Amino acid sequence: MNEQNNTELTTEYNFMPKYCDADSTPESIRARIKEKLKNLPMCPGIYIMYNRSGKVIYVGKSKVLKNRVSSYFVHSKNHTPKTIAMVSHVVDFHYIVTDSEVEALILECNLIKKYRPQYNILLKDDKQYPYIKITLGEEFPRICMTRRVIRDGSKYFGPYMSSYNVKSAIDTIKKIFKVRSCTKKISADRQTQKPCLYYHIGQCSAPCCGMISQEDYRESFNHISAVLDGHYDDITAELTKEMHIASDNLEFEKAAGYRDKIQALESLGERQKMIMTRDDNRDIIGVFKGEIESCIQIFYMRGGKIQGSEHFILNDMDSTVSEILSEFVKQYYFMATNIPKEILLCEKISDADEIQEWLSSKTGHKINLIVPQKGEKAKLVQTVIKNAKESLRQHIFKRNKELTDSNDVLSELMSMLSLPTPPFRIESYDISNISGAESVGVCVVYNNAKPIKKLYRKFNIKTVEGADDYESTKEVIARRINRAYKESEEIKNGTLAEEDAKFLPLPDLILLDGGKGHVSAVRLLCETLGEDINVFGMVKDDKHRTRAVTDDKIEYKVDKDSALFRFLYGMQEEVHRFAIETFRKRHEKASVVSELEGINGIGAAKRKKLLNTFLSIKRISESSIEELSEVIDKRSAENVYNYFHNKNDKGI
Repeated sequence: MNEQNNTELTTEYNFMPKYCDADSTPESIRARIKEKLKNLPMCPGIYIMYNRSGKVIYVGKSKVLKNRVSSYFVHSKNHTPKTIAMVSHVVDFHYIVTDSEVEALILECNLIKKYRPQYNILLKDDKQYPYIKITLGEEFPRICMTRRVIRDGSKYFGPYMSSYNVKSAIDTIKKIFKVRSCTKKISADRQTQKPCLYYHIGQCSAPCCGMISQEDYRESFNHISAVLDGHYDDITAELTKEMHIASDNLEFEKAAGYRDKIQALESLGERQKMIMTRDDNRDIIGVFKGEIESCIQIFYMRGGKIQGSEHFILNDMDSTVSEILSEFVKQYYFMATNIPKEILLCEKISDADEIQEWLSSKTGHKINLIVPQKGEKAKLVQTVIKNAKESLRQHIFKRNKELTDSNDVLSELMSMLSLPTPPFRIESYDISNISGAESVGVCVVYNNAKPIKKLYRKFNIKTVEGADDYESTKEVIARRINRAYKESEEIKNGTLAEEDAKFLPLPDLILLDGGKGHVSAVRLLCETLGEDINVFGMVKDDKHRTRAVTDDKIEYKVDKDSALFRFLYGMQEEVHRFAIETFRKRHEKASVVSELEGINGIGAAKRKKLLNTFLSIKRISESSIEELSEVIDKRSAENVYNYFHNKNDKGI
């Protein structure tokens, strides 16, 4: 890969990661896997297991990657012999995040078909998943369910999670659009044929008998395709209207029929990607910008399926996303030999026309650079950007871990700040709020330059009104020090074991996410409490990037190419992430509690029971009286049910 304009591109790993060599010990393998498990995301995706030789031995999918992948590496009586055997050969794993479980399923199918993993014997064939097929190659098309996707001119939708939902939806579509169910060949003299029973009961338009023109019949399949693409609001609205009319006329059986049709159509919302039998080849490129680095992610789609991915780390943070894309496309495709006709980008680039012309001349066929704004292609781009973000997060974590395997960073920090000893325990603090409301403070803890997540702490601001970062920070640190005093007394009294203390010892160094004002406020607090703790701030520039470390007078600039800078940047990113995450959870919880407080007869105890059981306000609002009565008394359950349903009826 050539370098242009001093833009440094570093390949992190291909679709297949770097595996441990033959000399890796079981202990080192377990340690590496354990470390990777800690940083798995809580989102849908696919995971790939590898053996010592780098061969793919298992591909799976999950709603929550962290929970699913972690479950393989814990001792469980529920593990099957097959799972136990598979895990015993795993030395590494890789994952890709997706927007949904269904999307993960599709990617899982593609990768299983590509790698034929040893422990995916039952999942090797697409035939296990149902598709909806429209036989566009026929003069008068049909709609049916299939478990095979072949190149026969038909249009396929799927795969779907439930064959029952597929069959129900097809049945509903046939009845609504009156398309034929039979497979008989339609002759040229259609007018001489007699219609079958389905025509007489209003479930077929009888194209075999000339009761409908070919143009009108095929037009109905345009509507069917729209429904299967998820555009069924008009149809469901009409069915809902008919259902209410039937119910008002006491025709409950008829109303139930409409209800079933609506449910069958809505079940199609599970659809994710449409599979076409043409050879769709394209590259999809997304960019995520961090504070000092960016990540470029590229997905390779071949034959309409995602076949692999790659990401690159870019150190030039002064460039825009558009500039990054332009430089990357030119550098990446300069040496490439297999360039698809379509390249999807996350943003427009200024020299797109020139690049298209150059690539078209290079390949001998037309190359299009496209920035999709809506539809499936836009969703693909967003998925790639999401993976770029995750790749950058993992890169930062991995790099910081490598940097902190020695005490070099701490020694450099001690020297720069003129500390008497290396700061073994470092604590970093940040405050998060919106206009001073629901303020939270957080503390992240690093021991020997490594983050110790079990020691991270959250604080709800109690004494400070409004958006006052200085006073909020002082409150948090004062409470933290007082908790240390309390633990010290408990240890002396024998009521707390020393190894169970969470706030001891006091930190050797406090690094605040703030400047000189924050440092002055906290140093005064420490002096008041009689504690001699080194306090400094991590200062950001106007682009919100780590610039320097400061006390209440002097700024200490850090070389951006140094290991110390990358360590401080990683810490500042981590405390900021933790603060935002903590605030968001508190805000969401407060919103839910506030909603429930407006319901008559629902006090704190009942609110707690409801939240612990249903986990969200949405699930509570969708629950029946019977379901609610299993948690709280029937009268209170009726109050909750009536509150949400009256609210919905009023359009609130």
